[in-house]
Amino acid sequence: MPENNDALIEFVSAVSGDAFLKVEENLGDGYVRLRTAEAERRQAAHDIRSVEDVIVELLRNSRDAHARRIFVASGREGDLRAITVIDDGVGVPRHLHSAVFEPRVTSKLETMVMDRWGVHGRGMALYSVKANVTEARIASSDVHKGAAVSVIADTTVLPERADQSSWPAVERDESGRLVVVRGPHNIVRRVIEFACEHPEVEVYLGSPTEVLATLHWTGRDELDAGDLMFCDDLTRMQVWHRPAACPDAAELVEVATDIGLPISERTAHRIIAGDLTPLEPVLAEATAAEEDQPAPTRPDIYRDRRSLRIDPDDLSAFKRDLETAFESLARRYYLALRSEPRVSIGPDDIRVRFPVDKED
Repeated sequence: MPENNDALIEFVSAVSGDAFLKVEENLGDGYVRLRTAEAERRQAAHDIRSVEDVIVELLRNSRDAHARRIFVASGREGDLRAITVIDDGVGVPRHLHSAVFEPRVTSKLETMVMDRWGVHGRGMALYSVKANVTEARIASSDVHKGAAVSVIADTTVLPERADQSSWPAVERDESGRLVVVRGPHNIVRRVIEFACEHPEVEVYLGSPTEVLATLHWTGRDELDAGDLMFCDDLTRMQVWHRPAACPDAAELVEVATDIGLPISERTAHRIIAGDLTPLEPVLAEATAAEEDQPAPTRPDIYRDRRSLRIDPDDLSAFKRDLETAFESLARRYYLALRSEPRVSIGPDDIRVRFPVDKED
């Protein structure tokens, strides 16, 4: 079959023009392996030299998969940095989970992207990641189900910034866009810079435990009772929804391991009990830091954050009241809620955000 595919590509190249001349092999499901010349033409401005560069490549990968939510879980034990990026993008077919880490394999035959970090779409990003880390794999993904990509990097081989707890300072430029103005070039800064470039994408950053708690409670806000009670095969659900559908701590441990966020059963019990606060998107966190604190640093994002505990039924009722209260403002200013109000319960505050669209 590969020989037939190659023969077909050669034939089409001869009669249809330039697009197929870029392709060495058709892998199916929209994925191709580029010819060497085409991949070299798309060569990025720089190679991966640090853990922070890995983060950027994984974020760009999710963006190019049309993700609107990206969850970055990061933690370090000794010299090993573990990273899992979960998104709600188009996903990777199961039979291509290994192939996407091979050189020149891409789904972006005609959509090469140039952004502030260089060229993306040459089929070398995930290959470069895998070549520079100890382990890189698709933890879980399928078509239209999003993806979870897990990486383990040895920081004695691939270095990272020494300061990984400081948050950068964020300000608005003359056009009103948020930009990073100072701070160490660590993982947090790279994630926030990406979020500033793509404000249409909700980006979250925290420890694996914090990200899992966020997936659990954010998913429960979005899924209806039928999704939560009657799904007998969680692999049919989007990757990022699966923690929300876990009825008990034991299943949450199993699902968390499957999506690259391994936890203990004790931690799973804490998540289900609501002991851990869901994360805010990083732009909300960064701007809140600027408003509340004169210094451009925040507490370590890799610690647990205990919060007030509010019964889920009371929280749902509170959100309905918020939607009702918002209606009069929406009518006067031609606004529409893009999703239900987002309520974040902190140690000593309750924050409410209304994601809105302006109506024509």
